[in-house]
Amino acid sequence: MTLIFTLAALAVPLPRIGAEFRLDRADLILLSAAYGLTFAGLLLLGGRLADRFGGRRTLTAGLLVFGAASALAPLAPGYEALLAARFGQGVGAALVAPAAMAVLRALFPAPATYGRAMATWGGLSVLGATAGNLLSGVIAAASSWRGTFAVPVAVALAALLLAPRLLPATPPGADRSLDLPGALLATAGITLASSGLVLADAHPWDSAPVLVPLLTGLALLAAFTAVERRTADPLLPPDFLRDGRRLLGLAAIGLTAAGTASVFILLSLALQEGSGWSALLTSAAFVPFAVALLASGRLAGPLIGRYGAARVTGAGLATAAAGLGLLAATGFDSSVPYVYGLLPGLLLLPAGGALSFAGAAVLATDGIPAHRAGLAGGVLNTAMELGPTVLFAALLTFGGDAVSLAASAALFAALAVALATTTIRTK
Repeated sequence: MTLIFTLAALAVPLPRIGAEFRLDRADLILLSAAYGLTFAGLLLLGGRLADRFGGRRTLTAGLLVFGAASALAPLAPGYEALLAARFGQGVGAALVAPAAMAVLRALFPAPATYGRAMATWGGLSVLGATAGNLLSGVIAAASSWRGTFAVPVAVALAALLLAPRLLPATPPGADRSLDLPGALLATAGITLASSGLVLADAHPWDSAPVLVPLLTGLALLAAFTAVERRTADPLLPPDFLRDGRRLLGLAAIGLTAAGTASVFILLSLALQEGSGWSALLTSAAFVPFAVALLASGRLAGPLIGRYGAARVTGAGLATAAAGLGLLAATGFDSSVPYVYGLLPGLLLLPAGGALSFAGAAVLATDGIPAHRAGLAGGVLNTAMELGPTVLFAALLTFGGDAVSLAASAALFAALAVALATTTIRTK
């Protein structure tokens, strides 16, 4: 939850940071995306390290890196130092996230209890993003944007103190190679390709800042695929992605993350820059979002137990699609009343998103053996990070804000139909 909080925490105070450091749109986009770029790029390696060296040991190492980078961020004298700290946070988070899932598997070895734990994890993920938007505005209004980093620092310190007492000492895995060539190619490929997509919002598609990293990243990912086919112990085993339900679950995670991230960023900027709302008032606009999210999250586990993960995920996607459609219809016009214009969409989107995340997390990890728990965590979190990067950047490039949300709603609905079809066929 804290990792997703950190990802979303700069959405509200971003205009203040831009004013203080005199940043243009491209700098703000890169600053916002820096955490996610290193996070997504290193997750596969982080998952393999957790399986190789043990979940708790890898978790501790990641918390040290994450906490140190979070402590340095508020001390940044300028843009470059803050950008480096955000990259450092992503490195630490890439170790923590898959390691936490490996520890979770050790805590809940039985398939039924592990499934319930993953449903809860899915709800907490989207809750973390919401908390980041809410608390960052409150903290920024009370002090400055630098205060938003107090939360990840405090949580990292608490986790480092409590982990040896509360978490089981997960044993190291088999003495296997780490597939370093594959790790380097995957990390560089994902990071560079994502960077190109992110910068496409501020530069033309045919410009060097977009084409060079994008094409280089795609070439490295193609090389990664070729290397993995010839490696005896690949970083991402091909059989891991052969399960159709797992693929649909990962797609649902990426799409839900993209939809909620789009609304957070677009609405935060529209309210502050277009309507002149303060950071505190902008955060308050998301309070109903958080309430709906909590209520839906509490229902997700029981609903999955009764109706199955695929049905709950499909229903969540359909509900979220309706919320995105309502928000798209407003066009983010500053004259649209909040209660009658924005609020209905801000209630339906989180209600569906919590169900989708919870059900998809179960689908994506169903049947995973214990020695692949870290790998599952890496792949799942990669989908969560790449979804917003790929879809949000692409949609904003080809259309306006309302067009982006409308297209997202259509994708949500299409994936819901695919899950419904899969459920019927597997009966």
